[in-house]
Amino acid sequence: MEVQSSVTPARILDSITKLAPEDAGRVVIAGSHGGGYAAYCAARGQVRAVVLNDAGVGWRQAGIAGLADLERWGIAAAAADYRSCRIGDGADMARHGLISHVNTLAAALGCQPGMPVAQAARLLENAAPPLARPDPRAESRTVLRAAADGRPRVVGVDSVSLLRPEDDGLIAVTASHGEALATLGTDGVAPRLRLATFNDAGIGKDGAGTGRLPMLQARGIPALTVAAGSACIGDARSCHDEGVISCANALALKLGGRPGTPLKTFIDALLAAHDTH
Repeated sequence: MEVQSSVTPARILDSITKLAPEDAGRVVIAGSHGGGYAAYCAARGQVRAVVLNDAGVGWRQAGIAGLADLERWGIAAAAADYRSCRIGDGADMARHGLISHVNTLAAALGCQPGMPVAQAARLLENAAPPLARPDPRAESRTVLRAAADGRPRVVGVDSVSLLRPEDDGLIAVTASHGEALATLGTDGVAPRLRLATFNDAGIGKDGAGTGRLPMLQARGIPALTVAAGSACIGDARSCHDEGVISCANALALKLGGRPGTPLKTFIDALLAAHDTH
C-alpha cells in the first residue's frame, strides 16, 4: 500500500528492516519503533525521510531516540503516537497514525505533533536527500549468559531479525516490539527458543505490543514482554538488565514469568532450575 501524492508516494513497511535497495531516496512509513537500531537501518538504507512509531516513548525516551540520530545524519524524521496506530503495521500507521514527535529537520518542513501521518509523509517528500551515511555498526547481537564451556545460554538481539537457526533451545532477549508484523502472518521468530522476550512498546492500540505472545504459545514457545517504561526498546542489554515483565503467555507464566518480576531475576531462576535438574 502507498500513500498517494502528486510527487513520489511514500513506501509503507511493517518493519524498517525490510527496506530494499530501491527504497533509497524515498519517504518511508515503517511500523518499527523509533529507537536507535531502527534509525540506523533507515539511514543505512539511505531513505529521504522516515516516520516510525514512538513505541510509548518509554524508558530514557528510547522509543524516539532515533530521531536525534537521524537528524545527525541529515534525515528528516517523525514518530507516530503508539495509541493512534498499531506498531508493526505500516498500513495502519498511514491510515490512522497521528504524529507525536518530530526532529528539527521534519519540523522545518511543517511536520508537527497532532498531524496525521499521511499528511506528514507528503510534507517529508520535500526533504533533501541525506548526504551523510552512518558508520557501519557491528551486528547488534551479544551472548548475555554462557555455560562454563562457552556455549551460549542466553542471547541478546536488538532486533528479532537477528535471530539465527542455531539459536534453537536458547533463551533470546530481543529488544523488538512484541507485535507480529501485520503482513507477515507469523510471529517472525525462526528458531525454536526456550524462551522469547520482547519489549511491549507501551502495549498501545489494540494491545499491539503483545501480539506475538499468543502466536508463540500456539507453537509451544514461552514468551513474554517487558514494560517499555522499564527498559529501552531497541537495546537488548537494557531489556535484560532493567526490564520488568509486563505480560506473559500461559507457557511463560507456568515457568514463573509473572508480571512485575524483573526479567533478569526470572532468567536467573530458569537457568538455576535447569542446572539443578
